[in-house]
Amino acid sequence: MILKLDNKDKKMANSILNVQLPAYMVEAKLINFEGIPQLKDNVESIRDSKEVFIGYVIEHDLKGFLAYSEGDNEYQICRLVVHPSCFKQGIARKLVHYFLNEIAKKKKVIVSTGSDNLPAINLYKTFGFKFHKKIEVAPNFFISLFENLSDH
Repeated sequence: MILKLDNKDKKMANSILNVQLPAYMVEAKLINFEGIPQLKDNVESIRDSKEVFIGYVIEHDLKGFLAYSEGDNEYQICRLVVHPSCFKQGIARKLVHYFLNEIAKKKKVIVSTGSDNLPAINLYKTFGFKFHKKIEVAPNFFISLFENLSDH
């Protein structure tokens, strides 16, 4: 089940962190970059986040989530994580599908990911995201920006 998460709630913020940290540790190894900002998050930084969190929950247990922000003319997917114990179960796909069809509707959506994160890039491409540009965010480390302009 996908539902909105209250990241201001301390217990929920802890649950978010318990999914986020292991997921980003896997990504850090995949893209060979330990400087992912979300690896530095703690319960308070999650609680202070202005992002909106939606989660994939099975029997009251958070398995993955998507966090986004909304601008005047676009949405930005800020985080998309699945606990490593739940990889390859379609959870990220379900979260993106839900987000595009139930929340973003026909607005432009942007997302960035490590340029070497092929699983994430391939997932976004299946939803019609198009490569926009590559940005060097640290010496020899690049992120790729994607946009989805189509009707979801």
